[in-house]
Amino acid sequence: MIIDCHGHHTTAPAAHTAWRTAQLEAHAAGRPAPAYPTISDDELREGIEGAQLRLQRERGADVTIFSPRASAMGHHAGDLATSTAWARACNDLVARVVELYPENFAAGCQLPQAAGEPLDAAIAELRRCVEELGFVGLNLNPDPSGGHYTSPPLTDPYWFGLYEVMCELDVPAMVHVSASCNPAFHATGGHYLAADTTAFMQLLEGDLFSRFPDLRLVIPHGGGAVPYHWGRYRGLADMLGRPPLDQHLMGNVFFDTCVYHQPGIDLLLSVIDTPNVLFGSEMVGAVRGIDPTTGFHFDDTRRYVDAADVTPAQRAAVYEGNARRVYPRLDARLVAQGR
Repeated sequence: MIIDCHGHHTTAPAAHTAWRTAQLEAHAAGRPAPAYPTISDDELREGIEGAQLRLQRERGADVTIFSPRASAMGHHAGDLATSTAWARACNDLVARVVELYPENFAAGCQLPQAAGEPLDAAIAELRRCVEELGFVGLNLNPDPSGGHYTSPPLTDPYWFGLYEVMCELDVPAMVHVSASCNPAFHATGGHYLAADTTAFMQLLEGDLFSRFPDLRLVIPHGGGAVPYHWGRYRGLADMLGRPPLDQHLMGNVFFDTCVYHQPGIDLLLSVIDTPNVLFGSEMVGAVRGIDPTTGFHFDDTRRYVDAADVTPAQRAAVYEGNARRVYPRLDARLVAQGR
């Protein structure tokens, strides 16, 4: 089985996106938001079947952990109330996709977040999604300011209440920022990868997992710059008096394979131990074009993993075993389906 840990609802119906625009306009004008539109199952199917589902089948994946579009989480826009309503609408739509295609998708949720605001609403939405809707994970934005980094580091007590509930519910978080409103940071080419790298460094500097030994965090996009500079981070851990990385972080931190060329995947799989790598593609997402040097889509990451110099057992762990271990609610869902 091939489990894709990183998929987003980038093909949500136009009415859903239009409502978000109207919601933010109403907020800016001091008016109540309009009613959320009625979206039919056929509208959902139209977006999914022509994109994610078609590509999943063509590329040979079996199930995708599917969450709302990351760049549209927009935690920097509006306030906590608008973020809460938007998160609920996005999560409900993802839950409907999973209900329509239970063999192909499992759900990860968006949290309502706003810079400087408490995480009570995020915790409530996480509980709703996991306990009532059957979600298997969540996306956690370490920078709800949208590229200005006004929130405390991930090791700060500010986050602890959320971590406690994550451990209680036994769900991991993918540490994933949203859009950038800072013109110095292109969203997918700068902000995403910088946030991945920054999150890892925050964890390295702290001692989060001695307090939360069961907490699991997935750092997407291949871990940003971390695997490429693995020696730097090993050396920084030594300089800062932290334990070796395999003891300090790598029982709790995982990277995906959303790296869009063969040398990058080869480096990731040679530097990072196999148990810490989960297959991911992010399709249809950040890079949708065809690589002129190969003739295949950049985000067809299965081709890279298939071609990597790893053993069959390592490849099986990356494709399936690691995701089942990191996402136990996904594993239980698959077992209940006889898979």
